[in-house]
Amino acid sequence: MNVALSSHRRITVKIGSALLVDREKGLKRDWLISLTDDIAALAAGGAEILVVSSGAIALGRTILGLGKRVLKLEESQAAAAVGQIALASAWSEALGRHGLRSGQILLTLGDTEERRRYLNGRATISKLLEFKAVPVINENDTVATTEIRYGDNDRLAARVGTMMGADLLVLLSDIDGLYTAPPARDPNAAFIPVVERITPEIDAMAGAAASEFSRGGMRTKLDAGKIATTAGTAMIIASGTRLHPLAAIDAGERFTYFRPSAHPVKGYKTWIAGQLEPAGRLTIDAGAVRALLSGKSLLPAGVTLVSGTFSRGDTVAVLDAAGREVARGLVAYDSGDAVRIAGLKSGEIAERLGYEARAAMIHRDDLAISSAAQPDETR
Repeated sequence: MNVALSSHRRITVKIGSALLVDREKGLKRDWLISLTDDIAALAAGGAEILVVSSGAIALGRTILGLGKRVLKLEESQAAAAVGQIALASAWSEALGRHGLRSGQILLTLGDTEERRRYLNGRATISKLLEFKAVPVINENDTVATTEIRYGDNDRLAARVGTMMGADLLVLLSDIDGLYTAPPARDPNAAFIPVVERITPEIDAMAGAAASEFSRGGMRTKLDAGKIATTAGTAMIIASGTRLHPLAAIDAGERFTYFRPSAHPVKGYKTWIAGQLEPAGRLTIDAGAVRALLSGKSLLPAGVTLVSGTFSRGDTVAVLDAAGREVARGLVAYDSGDAVRIAGLKSGEIAERLGYEARAAMIHRDDLAISSAAQPDETR
């Protein structure tokens, strides 16, 4: 498949740590210069580029001489503090060769999951783009802990890309795309050039989740794909191991292209759909699934199971009977009340709760349908 990067208005490019940093030698300057050559060429053609760059911890541990051992949390945070300065300087210098300015944005999970901070982050990045500066974005690993982190820059890149209305997300990795099985373990794995939508069958191709020491893997790339395509952003997984990796895509080197949803969520619902960790889950029956896909609200009568502890206004995932995610939405009830009214008709809710309450468990205005749940005929 031919995809011209220059035909896109706004592109988010994510770079993995191993592409940018050698654990023994430090920053791969030749590779970074080749990438910024590509970015400058796209910018000269009118495209706006956002960079999500891993590498702060990897670069910091090299500078500090910490070797390859597994780091304690505070050691990782210290390495990130050292590495962030060096990484930002390297990006500024490499982009400056082409007369491009850059600005560093460090995010934590709450900066995209909490609505006010999400809007603040979007405003700052918008202003950088208005100033013709290239935003260089990373997770703020100096303060992030296991409980409050993205855990990988694939999902961070998708979240940032959809927040900024990018029409393309490029994940540069050490693999050239999606295969039917992990190719390192299965020599018969077949390459998939185009993914129309991320179905459960596509999900299964990612294999097991990454180890506790890994930040990436195909699992997180498919998670990123769900966030991106649901919001109308196309995604490419391509190898970044060569020099000039973006130019290589234009030249026809192999990659996997994920088509954006034909019916993407927009505006406020983009924030809802992209929430990384829902506070709870609602399982619904087949009738409720049909109602949601036709644009209706989720009523308590269609809810068969309530899982998790959540408060009114939290984001919850909505699952069908087979456990597939149909939608995400802002729930109108605390989990305790949701359990009490699950399966009830609207007229029975007040009697059960002892007060007049909302008719919908999730109102359609607060509901974002998953791209994988859309019927084929809508595409």
